[in-house]
Amino acid sequence: MKLHSIVLPLTLPLVLLLAATGCHKSNIPVTKLNKPAPTGTADNTPATPPISPAQPIAPPTTPPVATPVPDQNPGHFATSDINLDNYTQDRSALAAYTVHFKFDSAVVETSEQANLSSVAQALSDANLKLLIEGHCDERGTEEYNRSLGERRALALREALAKLNIDPMRVKTLSFGKDKPVDPGHDEAAWAKNRRGEFVLLHPKTPAQ
Repeated sequence: MKLHSIVLPLTLPLVLLLAATGCHKSNIPVTKLNKPAPTGTADNTPATPPISPAQPIAPPTTPPVATPVPDQNPGHFATSDINLDNYTQDRSALAAYTVHFKFDSAVVETSEQANLSSVAQALSDANLKLLIEGHCDERGTEEYNRSLGERRALALREALAKLNIDPMRVKTLSFGKDKPVDPGHDEAAWAKNRRGEFVLLHPKTPAQ
């Protein structure tokens, strides 16, 4: 009994003191944590620009391919390999069908079509071949006329090809101004000498 009478008076003031202390707010400062600002929204900080999708890369363009242009020059066929030593030359058979040309020209005139048709008909025999000789008048250099005579012979060869004569059956030669049919020195003589002559070729027999 004596112990309780001593402890009770001592504990009562302690309980009252603790109760009084709990009624006041704590004076201990509490540190506030700053939340991180959202990306792109802070002052003076620009927002990160959105990433645009990659632009499609156009496929490389193929350069246009030039279309080859056919040779428009007379005589673009392969050179015939006819050996004249294996043939007999018949100059009289087609002498009436000689084709004539205008000055400094290798153009086959429309008026000569009948002569070409007659030559093509004479070549209906597949065993026969043809020699075309190109000639010029006396004007111009030797070299130039040799070239012009060749162009005339080739133009006739091509004209016959349009009449279904195989160009490989036709041989061409140019004599330039070396073999005039008229030795005159005027326009009448020159007109006769600007020509293409046809020589029919017959295969030689073994006896020949």
